[in-house]
Amino acid sequence: MTTTTSRGKPSGDAPLALTQRRIWIIFSALIAGMMLSSLDQTIVSTAMPTIVGQLGGVEHQAWITTSYLLATTIVMPIYGKFGDVLGRRNLFLIAIALFTLASVGAAFSTDFWTFVVFRAMQGLGGGGLMILSQAIIADIVPASERGKYMGPLGGIFGLSAVAGPLLGGFFVDHLSWQWAFYINIPIGVAAFLIAWFTLTLPSKKAEKKIDVLGVILLSIATTCLIFFTDFGGSADHGWAALETWAWGAGLVTAALLFVLVESRAADPIIPLGLFKNKVFINATAIGFTLGIGMFSAIAFVPTFLQMSSGTSAAVSGLLMLPMMAGMMGTSIYSGIAITKSGRYKGYPIAGTVVTAIAMLCFTTLTAQTPLWLICVYLFFLGAGMGLIMQVVVLVVQNAVDPQMVGVATSTNNYFREVGASLGVAIFGAMFTNRLSEKLMEVFSGAGADPEDAGRATATLDPETLSQLPEPLRDGIVTAYADSLAPVFWYLIPFLVVAFGLALFLKQVPLSEQAGMVARGEAIAGEEAEAVEAAQRSGGAARPEAATQVEPDSGSVPVQDPKEQRNS
Repeated sequence: MTTTTSRGKPSGDAPLALTQRRIWIIFSALIAGMMLSSLDQTIVSTAMPTIVGQLGGVEHQAWITTSYLLATTIVMPIYGKFGDVLGRRNLFLIAIALFTLASVGAAFSTDFWTFVVFRAMQGLGGGGLMILSQAIIADIVPASERGKYMGPLGGIFGLSAVAGPLLGGFFVDHLSWQWAFYINIPIGVAAFLIAWFTLTLPSKKAEKKIDVLGVILLSIATTCLIFFTDFGGSADHGWAALETWAWGAGLVTAALLFVLVESRAADPIIPLGLFKNKVFINATAIGFTLGIGMFSAIAFVPTFLQMSSGTSAAVSGLLMLPMMAGMMGTSIYSGIAITKSGRYKGYPIAGTVVTAIAMLCFTTLTAQTPLWLICVYLFFLGAGMGLIMQVVVLVVQNAVDPQMVGVATSTNNYFREVGASLGVAIFGAMFTNRLSEKLMEVFSGAGADPEDAGRATATLDPETLSQLPEPLRDGIVTAYADSLAPVFWYLIPFLVVAFGLALFLKQVPLSEQAGMVARGEAIAGEEAEAVEAAQRSGGAARPEAATQVEPDSGSVPVQDPKEQRNS
């Protein structure tokens, strides 16, 4: 077994001492990486209209989101598996470096398609930051204590949700859209340095042949999935188009070949044995159905808020603050409560109920619904999410062997992203098609001929809306509300399914050992504190009584059977 020095380099056979101080130092590196990724997404979304306008890509702007989503989804299982096999430190550094360098490229892009390429590169880094952060926490913190670390991570997303739109709006209004990417450079450099000096994790070597064919087939299947949903939800293609179903056929073919390859691979990228674990299947199915239901709602509501309030993207982004407050509050509460009680089953159940109630409230949206009431609905939507999202990840990590924490975490996230892609595409098409029809009716009713009405519908934005006469403006807001509210009825059944799955979620005792300790890569608790104290005082690297060492086996700790994990 190989462990590391303070910079993650091999240092003999002594296991790493996971003291509380070292855990928080490592956690600071994860916070820096997550800040880099989450802040970027909210800033860029605010600056997007200006970016596509200046780079001449208005009609193709969906590619900016698609390229990032595709790259992120593809690399999730890869980072998860490679982290388990090779160690997570170097991969985390690579993810930060990729994201930062891609930000430089995006900032200096002079044409639209070059920008899209660098945005995809950012996705390659962003997917790693998300997955590796969750897996590293499982490596250093026992499941029984992991809940209290959810709060700071939730705080990062909350801060990004508030700061991102404000910064994005400020950059666009007073500087230039390039600053949405310039800001990533100092943050990225700082995150890289913090991780380089503080992220103390072991490096490993692959003992089996890497599943290259599985990686390729999974990437092809994911690509086909994203384009299948994008083409189906696009007005230029639609669900009846031959090219849409060509992508669908590619998805099915690649998925079947992937399963065949994984069943024969020496070390599969997604071990099929995971799907024999009932807790893993249940928790992952919850994530998938929630991805379809909740993320669709999150994708649609900001557009309605922006059009109904008549405010800028930056200001309307702040109207999502209640949702983030609800999510942070319940995420922190559930994390602390789970740490105290050791029980998690009730939180996903309550979360699906609260989310379904919020979704029912959204079905009542009209042009006359006051903004404060919409913010209340958003608060409860966020509160429901906070009771589910982090808890499901904890359940998955606790249900699998410590050797598979990374791949289990990434597979769970992967299926959630798949659900989100399907939900946004399918229900987004329902919303936009209904909206186009109603906007055409509004402009035609105002006296516009069909050609002018079509042009007005295609070019409508908040700034244009604010300049229209009040009766026409009211008609447009009504069209948005009447188009959006019915969509939520179609999302509720998925939340009912998630509720049913949560009812059958098995309560497994939370592990008392961190992943690295269970794998024999680290020591923790009083033993770790004693080792670090001895090292600081120049004494022995490790108390002799702390481990039993088998002859010629290196310093591998032999766990007490009572302490071994019950999988």
